[in-house]
Amino acid sequence: MGFLGLLASKPVVLLDGAMGTELDKKGLMGRGRTNLDSPDAVAEIHAAYAQAGCDALTTNTLTMNRIYIETHNVGVSVEEVNRAGARLACQATGCSEYVLGDMSSTGQLLEPYGTYNGGQFCHAFREQAQVLANAGINAFLVESMFDLREAIVALHACKEVSSLPVIVSIAFQTETKGGRTMMGDTAEQCAKRLTEEGADVIGANCGDLDPSRMAQVVALLKEATHLPLLAQPNAGLPTLVHGKTVFAMGPTEFADGLAECIRAGAQIVGGCCGTTPQHIRAARAMIEGM
Repeated sequence: MGFLGLLASKPVVLLDGAMGTELDKKGLMGRGRTNLDSPDAVAEIHAAYAQAGCDALTTNTLTMNRIYIETHNVGVSVEEVNRAGARLACQATGCSEYVLGDMSSTGQLLEPYGTYNGGQFCHAFREQAQVLANAGINAFLVESMFDLREAIVALHACKEVSSLPVIVSIAFQTETKGGRTMMGDTAEQCAKRLTEEGADVIGANCGDLDPSRMAQVVALLKEATHLPLLAQPNAGLPTLVHGKTVFAMGPTEFADGLAECIRAGAQIVGGCCGTTPQHIRAARAMIEGM
């Protein structure tokens, strides 16, 4: 059964939580090169989420496209780091569960705000998507996108190299004024365009919204599309404590917020920055209670 079959068979699908902030706790940079430098640490986090009860794991490959790697001097091979990310997630599930190939922004802006064009972005996303597809993932998760134009390019790139489902998740800055991204795209615009362009699932993650506020964006998305919806909020809003970024929302409060997202229309839920296996375990208990 493919990932869309999983959606058809379950009223709510639970994804995993954050990878980057969990790696930070181990003193490691939350970038994909840890797949190569510290694979045991990545595998340990995947295993903890699997044991917490999630239905699918997400590869540690978020921004491992060529443009991001080269402009941020990450110093890894696109193929090697993405293949390793998929392998570590598959090993944690025993390949008996589901693995989502994680993709995100290039970290650059499209013309006229930046110096890159859509063709350059598409080439970078196609390259990463092809490696992930060849490595055995079950679906693509294009997430934390703040520019609808870039999200559409990434969606097309995934569709060009594979028939696997594509989830596209947008980072919203506010739930007011129709829900807005950093680039000013509204929730309605995102939902309608991504539906028209062939996304299989759309949703919201990260951004500047706590779980309850994200539920309001989910409701806006639901009004504008018939597609299944995803919600992966952070563990509350970040604060600086002794020079470190802290997400203070506990597992129970987080799970309560996810319940609001489900009631607003989300069928797929999980956690983004600051969430832990404990947050996902609480979410599993909440879903079973519903």
